[in-house]
Amino acid sequence: MEKSAHSAVDLEAVAEEAWLYVLPLLELAGARARGAAAGGRMNHFSSLRNLADHRARSVTTPNNDTLYSSAQLDLGAGPVILVIPPTGERYFSLALMDAYTNNFAILGTRTIGPEGGRFTLIGPEEAGSAGPYVIRSPTRHVWALARIMVAGTSDLEAARAVQAGLALEAPDAPQDEPPPGRRDDWRSYFAGADRLLANNPAPATDLALLRRIAPLKLGSGHFDPTGFSNAEQDAITRGAERARQRLFRGEHGTLVDGWSYPDGALGAFGQNYRFRAQVAVAGLAALPIEEAMYMRALGPDRGLYDGREGWCLRFPPNETPPVDAFWSLSLYEATEDGQFFFTDNPLGRYAIGDRTEGLRFAENGSLTLWIGHRRPDDDRLANWLPAPAGPFALFMRAYLPQPALLNGRYRLPPIEPA
Repeated sequence: MEKSAHSAVDLEAVAEEAWLYVLPLLELAGARARGAAAGGRMNHFSSLRNLADHRARSVTTPNNDTLYSSAQLDLGAGPVILVIPPTGERYFSLALMDAYTNNFAILGTRTIGPEGGRFTLIGPEEAGSAGPYVIRSPTRHVWALARIMVAGTSDLEAARAVQAGLALEAPDAPQDEPPPGRRDDWRSYFAGADRLLANNPAPATDLALLRRIAPLKLGSGHFDPTGFSNAEQDAITRGAERARQRLFRGEHGTLVDGWSYPDGALGAFGQNYRFRAQVAVAGLAALPIEEAMYMRALGPDRGLYDGREGWCLRFPPNETPPVDAFWSLSLYEATEDGQFFFTDNPLGRYAIGDRTEGLRFAENGSLTLWIGHRRPDDDRLANWLPAPAGPFALFMRAYLPQPALLNGRYRLPPIEPA
């Protein structure tokens, strides 16, 4: 007769909580693996010299506002020097994310100013460095993601010049093996998480959760699914599946006039583990709200809109989003597993905002954006955001939001039928 060290009910709850906790580690490692498959190398920048379009499928909810430069770093090989060029009046940010997807530092317009600089990034076990501007990472693995604003097609070359000045001085590091995905069996899922936890130990502030999930014995680098009885394995199976099914329950944020405003923990999640997992799937690499606010318009069908119908967003006179950098409304087609990507369209337009060339305001200063699959009349074409003939999602981005947006005194107008 089988003997269980833990009841099936206990292990089911443990597996559910553990599955959600480790998901961001696996999602970020997946992005690292996709970058390697595309020719990227550890401890080297890879740059996208064109704005993201409908072919960009490596990271969910990409933006069409900035050029990206990305570097997956392994600080186990030693310190890394980050060189940021002067950026002038252009919005720039280099987000440093730990293995758990928390932004532990943002280097850019808001924090270091327009002059750029030279920064030393060290791992959690590094003794220290005599260099200036030393930043200690909480984890060995770090994702450095730069965003460089493009004001329009005529500005692209100037933005690329800033991008070319971004540099790394780092030792070579090996690429780690591709991780399992969230659809994989719990045995491979937790084995992959175990390896990542061993290389990137959890912070002391997660100790309460680590004690709760201790029966799974994760973090040693030697996870053994055969060490559980048949009854325990069945319980873990149920718990993992329940976590997968309940992933997007209990979403965070404030809903006003059909817009979901971000939780203050976005991008630096603390102990909001479910929220962290949700963002890792639907908005990996989201910035903290003081850097950028992301508002999603929740449509009538499971949060989505239908492009076969017409929609509009009407801003009263002089009431576009209050920002110190820029704002844009992005449109995405939705995948079955809850991710979002740009959709092909006749204008090649994936977002519309304050830098859109030819945007037309009314005489009284109001602005109406037209959204849908059907091409509008010529007098509305400049303000048209094309949609697929099916479900889509809308996200508003506001970079360097002003206090009125941060504290809720300013709210977006609702999306309305056109």
